[in-house]
Order: sequence, then C-alpha cells, then structure tokens
Amino acid sequence: MATSARTLRPVRTKRDRKAFVDLAYRLNAGDPHWVPPLKSEALGLITPEKNGWFSHAKAEFFLAEQGGRLVGRICAHIDTLALEMPAEGGFGPGTGFWGHLDAEDEETAHALIAAAEEWLRAQGMTRALGPVSMSIWEEPGLLIKGHDHDPVIMMGHHAAHYQGWVEGAGYAPIKQLLTYELNIAKDFPPIVQRIVAAGEKNARIRIRQVDKSRFEEEAAIILGILNDAWSDNWGFVPLTQPEIDDVGVKLKPIVRNDLIRIAELDGEPVAFMITLPDLNEAIKPLNGNLFPFGWLKLLLWLRRPHVRTMRVPLMGVVKRLQASRLASQLAFMMIEYIRRDSVANYGATRGEIGWVLDDNQGMNAIADAIDSHVNRIYQIYAKPL
Repeated sequence: MATSARTLRPVRTKRDRKAFVDLAYRLNAGDPHWVPPLKSEALGLITPEKNGWFSHAKAEFFLAEQGGRLVGRICAHIDTLALEMPAEGGFGPGTGFWGHLDAEDEETAHALIAAAEEWLRAQGMTRALGPVSMSIWEEPGLLIKGHDHDPVIMMGHHAAHYQGWVEGAGYAPIKQLLTYELNIAKDFPPIVQRIVAAGEKNARIRIRQVDKSRFEEEAAIILGILNDAWSDNWGFVPLTQPEIDDVGVKLKPIVRNDLIRIAELDGEPVAFMITLPDLNEAIKPLNGNLFPFGWLKLLLWLRRPHVRTMRVPLMGVVKRLQASRLASQLAFMMIEYIRRDSVANYGATRGEIGWVLDDNQGMNAIADAIDSHVNRIYQIYAKPL
C-alpha cells in the first residue's frame, strides 16, 4: 500500500506558528507525564516580537506534513552570543542548534533533523547541538531518565523513544544535565546543620530575603552574580537585559520574597538562590488553555500557592569565592532557610534542584550532602555538519 509523500515547509504566518504550537499537544496527548504549557506562553516563545532572546538570535521553524495532516515539527536556531563563546566552553564559532522536536515516527524525526541541519549549514554553521529549546537557559537537553514522573516548572519532557531517534540520526552525547530530588519535610543531616549554625555565628554573613517591591533592583543584583558565577561553566551564554525583562514578566506572579535569598559578605552580595513553587501542578489540568475558567483557577492558585514541589532552577556564588569553604557554607544556609519556609508557608514536601552539569563537582557534592538523588537526566547531543 503506497503512502503519501512527506513534505517539510518553514513556518511563515501566524497560522503556521499556531499550528507549530498546537501540534505538540496532539503528539504528546498520550503521555500522562507531559505537562501542557500555557498556549499563550508557548506561542510567545517562538514569536520574535515577544521573546527577548531574539535580540541576539535567529531561528527557522519547520512543519512536516503528510496526507494532509501535520506529523512533526522542529526549530533550527543560531545564538550570536553562543558563537562568541570560547570553543572549550561548549559552544563557540560554527555552533548551531535545533530543538522543539516532535514527530509521529522516526522517519519524520530524521527528515526534520536533516532540514534543521541543512538550514544551519546554509548559515555557515559547522556543528549542530540539540535538542536545545531554544535558549540554553530554557529547556536544554533530551530527557533520558525520569520519564515516569511529571517535570517541574521550566523543565522539558520527552518520550523515551526519542533517544533512539536522535542517536539514529548520527548524534553523539556531549553533556548531561542532572536534576536532584529530595525530601524537604525532614531535617538535613547533622553535618549540614552544624555548617549552617556556624555560619549564623559569623557576623560577616547575612542571608536575606529579596524584596519584591524592588524587583528590578534585586534582579540586577542576581544577574550580576549569575553572569560572574556561571561564566566558566560549560554552555554558558550571558543573560541579556531583554531576556531578564521577559523572565521578570513571566515569573513575577510566582516570585515570593521568602523563596529567593541573597547572601551578603561584609555587606556585599556574593551569592543567591532562586526557588519557585511548581507552577506545573497548577497548569497541568488546564491543558494549555486559560479560557473559559482556567484563568480564574490559576489566579486563585497564584494568590496562595500550596504545592508539593519546590524547584531550585538557579543558584550561584561569585567566582572569587567558589574554591573556598565559605561558598558551600553560604549555599547550605540559603538552602536550609528556603527549605524551612517552603514547608511552613507552602506545605511543600519535595524539592528538585537543577539542572546541574554532570561535572559540576561542587554542586553535586552539595546535593549529595543534603541526601538528594538524581531523578532526571537530560542529554545534549552534537554532530558535525
């Protein structure tokens, strides 16, 4: 029995962009652990006028069609800041990316990846990394462990068979990103408690909550620490002000003063930790739609979040302190203070830290010390073009 030909076409219109977003909901509908994002946010992510990342990046989106129906999608993109990074840092000259891969079958997936590679070659790229959807700060990597539970806020989820599809397209793994799960309802081990208690006796140290009423000022402090602390990490690309502005708009409704801490040493901000209540718990039942009643349910949740899980997406200590014992002490103090408030004020019982680079020895050691374990692994692949 003959099958109709598959065609690939670039996204060009608002209707195409909507179709690109909607397709993910249909192709992932059978996965009980896929969390449908809000469609308005998913659409904004791929719309240049609504995503500050496009101020230093460009992208081409593709749809695959067969027999009059859409059967797959992918995005190919280039980040000019990533091109400027040193090659030993993971990216560098000639490095392009692809992401947002969804397909009905392996043959379609390979055709989409080939289309992304062809576009990247035409742009002068010599190497493709994927999946990265779309900034390294958003949803990097393919899920290869942890398919049996829901992802938390701002984390991706992929069907298990995608790993074979990507590797079958000639891609080799280059980096793993880990997330750690822990029971935050119980106290940390005695050694951690002693480290925290010692820090509390040090008059040079102050661990303070952020002040949401000074949102822009506090965000600037955190951004300064982040871009210094992470600058030597694999895959680092500095966050820009347009991206920070976008993140601020998206996350401000769920930012809580007691869940974000800044550590000061002799009055100078030197470390931070951001914790977010798991918004996925609230939006999963909405199936991507705020109307007709989803907006009300979400608004009520935002007024007083009560969640099972808290996620730590970002933390950092300025580079000059990273080799010192003080760095881990500040980290343990921030983690402990936020753990207490997460349990007392939001009813949380579970924490998730990540992602963490597999070779980040300092952060992995901290995760081990607080009795956490790896629950999800995301893998980034590369292929020469």
